Amino acid sequence: MRRTVFLLFFGVAGFAILIALGIWQMQRLDVKRGILAEIDSRISAGFQPLPASPDVQNDKYMPVSVSGTVGAQELHVLVSVKYVGPGYRIIAPFTDDTGRTILLDRGFVATEDKDRPRQTGRMTVTGNLHWPDEIDSYTPEPDIAGNIWFARDVPRMAEALGTEPVLLIARSQTDPNVRPLPVDSAGVPNDHLQYAITWFSLALIWAAMTAYFLWRTRTPSESRGQ
Repeated sequence: MRRTVFLLFFGVAGFAILIALGIWQMQRLDVKRGILAEIDSRISAGFQPLPASPDVQNDKYMPVSVSGTVGAQELHVLVSVKYVGPGYRIIAPFTDDTGRTILLDRGFVATEDKDRPRQTGRMTVTGNLHWPDEIDSYTPEPDIAGNIWFARDVPRMAEALGTEPVLLIARSQTDPNVRPLPVDSAGVPNDHLQYAITWFSLALIWAAMTAYFLWRTRTPSESRGQ
């Protein structure tokens, strides 16, 4: 009897914990959906002039329209595009009509087009301000000699190109052979539904195993009584 009570208590406690974890992930899912909706709203808002002092938090994803000159110097960031394959993001300096120079993410080119000449000079570019968080302890150092970067390190790229540490990711095309890769919320992780399903599935398995062990530990008298 004592063993049965212990198994029942252990089983109910474990089931309750697993269900609570699943509910917690569903709550986090609601929060993340709200965050993604806010990001989408900011991305699709009306275009604004380039802020005088862009702020990493307040101006992230801000739609911007700016006229100026695209410089010829480039940094190449290794990237892979779904259904297309490997290639590079083209990062160039962009000097607006007021004389300010920022970073411009022009978009994607295939590997074989890495060193192909591209249009430069005066143009109007629409896009979104962004400060990507792409660097971790596993990110290799850039190959400066080969001009291959492995992440968009805005402060370091700005230093390399002599610009403000501000990145404008183009939505408009800046060259016929460069494919824009606009900012969107698809790259923001949102795995909470999968986590919730995992916890709820484990809760069901836990309940089934608890029932099985309780059945196995029935006393002989209880078995004979049945």
